[in-house]
Amino acid sequence: MNDESQIAKRMEHAVTRVTKTVFPGRTNHHNTLFGGEALAWMDEAAFIAATRFCRKPLVTVCSDRVDFKESIPAGSIIELVAKIEHVGRTSIRVVVDIFVENMFNDDQHKAISGSFTFVALGPDRKPTPVLG
Repeated sequence: MNDESQIAKRMEHAVTRVTKTVFPGRTNHHNTLFGGEALAWMDEAAFIAATRFCRKPLVTVCSDRVDFKESIPAGSIIELVAKIEHVGRTSIRVVVDIFVENMFNDDQHKAISGSFTFVALGPDRKPTPVLG
């Protein structure tokens, strides 16, 4: 198996899906999902995907452009989907989409998206190659 097919296989295995319910304790004064809560959930899902890809200690070094396309009301079901977008020498970029659905119908659509970059750390807490 060549490096590209091994990377593709690891990327496929790393796809992470997390489903949550937006309860009132997670909302802001508009009764919609608090943006900081969404960011924390996205970072966690991205971290899981990146860890599944490389199986090394990682730290978040960047959260790039996060687009809040739609507010998410309390009582919604959300699904976070995290996928590896790019693999560098010591870093991994993960795209996370949040899909929203009403509890009482089948419509599911993207409401929030963003990307997160992680760096792999060696035992000395310094950047280390993601692969190998």
